[in-house]
Amino acid sequence: MLLRLVPENTDVKFLGMRKIALTISVFLVLASVALFAVNSLNYGIDFRGGVNLLMKSDNATADISKIRTVLADVVDGGIAVKEFGSPKDVEIGIRAQDNAEADNEALKAILATLETEMPDLKFQSSEGIGPEVSGELKEKGAIAITVAVFAVLLYIWVRFEWQFGVGAVIALVHDVTLTIGFFSITGLEFNLSIIAALLTIVGYSLNDTVVVYDRVRENVRKFRKKSMEDVLDLSLNQTLSRTVMTSVTTLLALVALFVWGGPSISGFTAAMIWGVVVGTYSSVFIASPMLLTFKLDRAMMINEDDKNDPTVDKSKLTPFDHV
Repeated sequence: MLLRLVPENTDVKFLGMRKIALTISVFLVLASVALFAVNSLNYGIDFRGGVNLLMKSDNATADISKIRTVLADVVDGGIAVKEFGSPKDVEIGIRAQDNAEADNEALKAILATLETEMPDLKFQSSEGIGPEVSGELKEKGAIAITVAVFAVLLYIWVRFEWQFGVGAVIALVHDVTLTIGFFSITGLEFNLSIIAALLTIVGYSLNDTVVVYDRVRENVRKFRKKSMEDVLDLSLNQTLSRTVMTSVTTLLALVALFVWGGPSISGFTAAMIWGVVVGTYSSVFIASPMLLTFKLDRAMMINEDDKNDPTVDKSKLTPFDHV
């Protein structure tokens, strides 16, 4: 059924839309940077600091959803509740308040509320996350994303030509920046799971881009009389069915997780849904047009082995081929 939505021989002029797409992307990137500068992010306990409470239920299983409901409006900034170890054990994360006194008041309010509303829960221990630890986690998260992007640049550069590597990295930076802007404007909690989502988005977007780049390299060798723009359009159309199928099936799974997976993974799945959309967009409208922008040298992609390849167009260009 999906294949019918994407005909086998499409002829969409993607490169003809590159100026409009580039304008939109530049605007969105600048808007994301501005939003981050003004609003920053709604950092979770991992990056802001706070207190983790460990509780144990007298019942066979702790009622996670009821705990979230009971504590929803007890303290400012909300809480994070998740199972910890066995089904009886619960971890309640309280983000740091404005000062130490406010932190103590929030802790007392939560314990008092649980004692009244859920007497089956018993306090076990508490663990504080100070500003030094949260700052270190924030720094390591930024380093992880940066290392991943530079590793991609090195990998693509070795596998293809440098224009491919730079184009892929620009697309990845575009995706990560827009995801940061998405979290800044929505106010969703930004924690370590979102760093994992960003790294996953980098991998997903790279996979999509490499598929297109592989086809571009094949078509440059096969169709020497075609202009570079036509080769890129042909390559994008040939991989369009695969791109749509991969994106749609991934989104179906992610939307199901977002709707029924619960609050504990809602931030991660929201980031992944957004990342799949912008990653697919950037593979088509950012990574591929960059090859034109950086003037990809076709001669470097044609080697001596092509002489024995029957699929390669070996005819020479004539003056009329450029008309």
